[in-house]
Amino acid sequence: MSEFVTLKTADGFEIGAYVARPEGEPIGGLVVVQEIFGVNAHIRAVADGYAKDGFLVVAPAMFDRFEKGVELGYDAEGWKAAMGFAGRLNPGDSLHDVAAAVEYAATESGEKVGVVGYCFGGSMAWLAATRLKVAAAVGYYGGMIGKFATEKPTAPVMLHFGALDEHIPAAVGKALKAANPEAEVYSYEAGHAFNRDADPKAYVAEAAELARTRSVEFLKKHLV
Repeated sequence: MSEFVTLKTADGFEIGAYVARPEGEPIGGLVVVQEIFGVNAHIRAVADGYAKDGFLVVAPAMFDRFEKGVELGYDAEGWKAAMGFAGRLNPGDSLHDVAAAVEYAATESGEKVGVVGYCFGGSMAWLAATRLKVAAAVGYYGGMIGKFATEKPTAPVMLHFGALDEHIPAAVGKALKAANPEAEVYSYEAGHAFNRDADPKAYVAEAAELARTRSVEFLKKHLV
């Protein structure tokens, strides 16, 4: 079962969020943090997938701070619009959005809450682990993570990177692992956005399936 709800952030914004609920009682709460394309069909499908695993999932619409209901595709027009919105995103503001989603997931599930994010959301997952109170965090190919690599997480963290990522040098994952040896950091023979199955130019099935298996096991270990 899924629905759209409205979240109130600590800095006074109202943003939408997609909520996917499991069939039975949730085993944990999970916040899915979007890429720079909004809470589009792909992100909703990701949320639905985690709901099938038993989590109550909340995907906050971070672009609602600027424009409501943004859903972009992966064609040239979508990329152009996405880059425009990405330039307006501020990690500090976005953390308010993540925090509001974490609070909602905790209230609705009555369980521990984790965060999983992709691209921009991958960076936000890392910052959620270092700056918010969450039980676990999983970040996929977060391009800004290197800027915050010296921050210390207060929750278990798993990070996924593509060894062939044209945006994130391999040194980023290595430096983060060196600074935070307790973090689980994995590299795959894939480029950026390898989990994005809605985009055949980016999707790498083998890497995506392995990363997802690891992520679900990790989240169940720390949330259930």
